[in-house]
Amino acid sequence: MKYKSLELLDQLEKQVQEHISFVNSLEALSQETLHKRPHEGSWNILECIQHLNLYGSFYLPKITKKISESNLGYNVDFKSGFLGNYFANSILPNDKEKKMKTFRKMDPRNLMQSAEPIPVFLEQQNRLLHLLDKARSKDLTKIRIRLSFSNWIQLRLGDIFRFIIHHNNRHIVQIKNILSLPTTH
Repeated sequence: MKYKSLELLDQLEKQVQEHISFVNSLEALSQETLHKRPHEGSWNILECIQHLNLYGSFYLPKITKKISESNLGYNVDFKSGFLGNYFANSILPNDKEKKMKTFRKMDPRNLMQSAEPIPVFLEQQNRLLHLLDKARSKDLTKIRIRLSFSNWIQLRLGDIFRFIIHHNNRHIVQIKNILSLPTTH
């Protein structure tokens, strides 16, 4: 799939800004609401946010390093790779929500959690906006980032951005679904 680089970055930036706005609104919720589980074994709102923070902690430093090291200039077009396009599209939420197994190291229940996952998420998303801006002068096709679950697979920078932001979107939808559940007393 082929994209105009700047149009793709504009679209991704808009999604990140929407995520920031939504998660900002969560700070007004009660602790009871933030810890509500849809059912036994499922994640609560804070665990969803912490899960996203784990991904941000992995990818943002790698993207920062690759962008700053790259001397590959801007390319008007971004050509998504086969695997990159597959991963970015498979993580998108849809009407027939399919469960996806979380890698153990990215499961928020298996790790020490930040006391304040919402501010961490917001800080990471602002860093992501900064990286999207810096990427405007780079070649989104030629810069490559390895995946969190494989040392051998590297995706194109544009696909990594798409994957991260689509993944965030998936869990924002999950949070909205939790919030739409009736409260029980």
